[in-house]
Amino acid sequence: MRNLFSDLPVGRLPAEIIERLLDRPGLRVERIVSTGQASPPGVWYDQTEHEWVLLLQGAAELTIELPDGLQTIHLAAGDSVELPAHCRHRIEATRAEPPTLWLALFWPADAP
Repeated sequence: MRNLFSDLPVGRLPAEIIERLLDRPGLRVERIVSTGQASPPGVWYDQTEHEWVLLLQGAAELTIELPDGLQTIHLAAGDSVELPAHCRHRIEATRAEPPTLWLALFWPADAP
């Protein structure tokens, strides 16, 4: 048994904490703790997997590249977003206090 809210850091860390909670064929689940981190300037994620994230605590701002332009979304606790494979996106900001806590699910782009 594991509580996702346990062992949260106090204060800003130099990097996010990424922990694999489950790793099975066709599915990976991660707990991500952000304490004010953002994507470096000009860096975009372009993943080969689909991703769904749920913000459990804190706040974040994401920019997503859509066919008709860029969209910036603000996430608060309880908000989720699905990022299809190769949907370019970046993290503009995360809240440090309280730490921003994400639950992320990843699955292959070729999954039905």
